[in-house]
Amino acid sequence: MPQREIEPFLRYVDLKREYVPSFDVYPFNIPAVKSLHRLEFHPQVTYFIGENGSGKSTLLEAIAILEGFNPEGGSRNFNFSTADTHSDLADYLRGASGARRVRTSDSYFLRAESFYNVATEIDRLEVQGGYGGSLHHRSHGESFFSLITERFRGNGLYLLDEPESALSPKRQLSFLTRMHDLLETGSQFIIATHSPIILAYPHSTIYQFSEQGIETIRYEDTDHFQITQIFLSRREAMLRELLKEPETE
Repeated sequence: MPQREIEPFLRYVDLKREYVPSFDVYPFNIPAVKSLHRLEFHPQVTYFIGENGSGKSTLLEAIAILEGFNPEGGSRNFNFSTADTHSDLADYLRGASGARRVRTSDSYFLRAESFYNVATEIDRLEVQGGYGGSLHHRSHGESFFSLITERFRGNGLYLLDEPESALSPKRQLSFLTRMHDLLETGSQFIIATHSPIILAYPHSTIYQFSEQGIETIRYEDTDHFQITQIFLSRREAMLRELLKEPETE
């Protein structure tokens, strides 16, 4: 697949370090946030990976708020709140949009943990038509897949936090296909994920969040790829080690 020259909707974010009250308090004490300096986005797909608590979802949420999204998810038109749990990190970020930003025809922020609340708001606003019907009348996986097939129109900016939580491995493969179709319309994705399948899109930048901060990493060097590959190729040996079971003669 040849990579096309595309001007991104969102070029980068940076931390306004001079205004941070203290790097000893949350969320500024997270190593990934503390070391944040001008994080450049790939014009097509940017991935955030890392262990739980590494700050990837915290930063993605802050970017979404900076871009005008509701903290709990949805489009920029959504304005509801069921719980005020987001950090104030967005107040200390600055972003740079590309020249195409004014021509964005679509946008969406998905948070897996609050997707139920978004579905409830969709029903309340009676806008189910754009989603292929009420999302509450389908399974979690079916609702999410309807979101990306029915609601995502293309030529847009999409921020997704752990989309794999709703999808089977087969559906994750279908997600890659749908994402590729949307990218062909000029879309841009920023995705926080643990899935080696979703992480595999070739035209992308992968940022790893760790105690050392944020750094780029090759797909083949990620734990997501290496651990999955080792487990599938040496399943019985790894299970014996993990479960401390003796070898059978």
